[in-house]
Amino acid sequence: MLANRLRTLLTMLGIIIGITSVVLLLAVGDSMKRFIAKELEQLGTNMLFISPGGDRAQQQRMRSGAQPAMTIADAAALNELPSLAGAAPVLQGGFNLSVGNENASKTVHGVTPAMFKIRGWKVDKGSAFSDADVRAASRMVVIGRKIADQFFYKQDPLGKYIRIENVSFQVVGVLYGEGKQVDGGDLSEYVIVPITAASANLIKTAFPGNVHYVVAQGKSGGNLQDAIMDIGETLRDRHHIKIDQPDDFRIDNLASFAETAQKISAGLAALLGLIGAISLIVGGIGIMNIMLVSVTERTREIGIRMAIGAKPRDVLLQFLTEAVVICLVGGIFGIMLATLAATGITATGKFDVFITLQAVVVACGFSSLVGVFFGFYPARRASKLLPVDCLRYE
Repeated sequence: MLANRLRTLLTMLGIIIGITSVVLLLAVGDSMKRFIAKELEQLGTNMLFISPGGDRAQQQRMRSGAQPAMTIADAAALNELPSLAGAAPVLQGGFNLSVGNENASKTVHGVTPAMFKIRGWKVDKGSAFSDADVRAASRMVVIGRKIADQFFYKQDPLGKYIRIENVSFQVVGVLYGEGKQVDGGDLSEYVIVPITAASANLIKTAFPGNVHYVVAQGKSGGNLQDAIMDIGETLRDRHHIKIDQPDDFRIDNLASFAETAQKISAGLAALLGLIGAISLIVGGIGIMNIMLVSVTERTREIGIRMAIGAKPRDVLLQFLTEAVVICLVGGIFGIMLATLAATGITATGKFDVFITLQAVVVACGFSSLVGVFFGFYPARRASKLLPVDCLRYE
């Protein structure tokens, strides 16, 4: 191997590229799964969204003169269910916000204090509004960090006022964190007011007490399907829906979305690993070709070894060992290259890629198997040569 450095290096090159592909693609797949899991955890996988209208309910009930609707009273009734950790109604709409000469159009959420616990919203500065504030329809607002930076740059926003459609709301808190939420909005751009203040000053509904949807959270460790059945029975009873009539509401289960996303991410991770494995197999075929050439070139050497007492298994072991060593050394270089590539990707700040011990072990094990598998045929061919034929070979 040392006497033929260029040939050895070229043989290793296919393995180096293959191992780099395997380790890096496995790391990307694993990082992708962790990223999706983190995002889903932030959204909350035991949440249920209940909104007006069912599969055929809306058209049927509209023909009969009844409009499907969800109300604050519905949310209060759901909040009492033992299978739920809580339920909170939501009113929302797009409005113009202004402070001095600064203006922006943002979505305003009218909620109850229970929503902060259900959605895991934390207040970084100040505090959230209370149930008493909801009962009083107090004009107060909790804003996201980006909203605070936009309207109150380098100022303390607490106690100051934001005009929402020319109605003044006092800032009482600033939300902690950022990131996409279930509704597609960014937490750092949220504008949250008491639901009663929203209905009294901003969002007009067909009937007092109507809401756009209700967010419910299943009990930790409980069966979410039981919670869905309890919600369905409660709302059908409250909405006076007969047995032969369809629901006038829809329940969306975020856990089913999470399962689908995890299956997709696992499938993509397996596909990436398979692509890397194909690269490694191509490198293994290269090893077999070079080793076959090596057997031909070293025919006379094999004959001399066998003439002075070497057994066929000794020749087999020699060539097999060379193939495995080439694969292992190539694997080490491949892991180093993959680590450098992962560090470079992570340094961009757009996506974190970490080389896991599992990926390294899989790559090393796979490279050894490739060496044994693709090195066996040339090694066996060398061990089957007859000494007399080898010594005659020129």
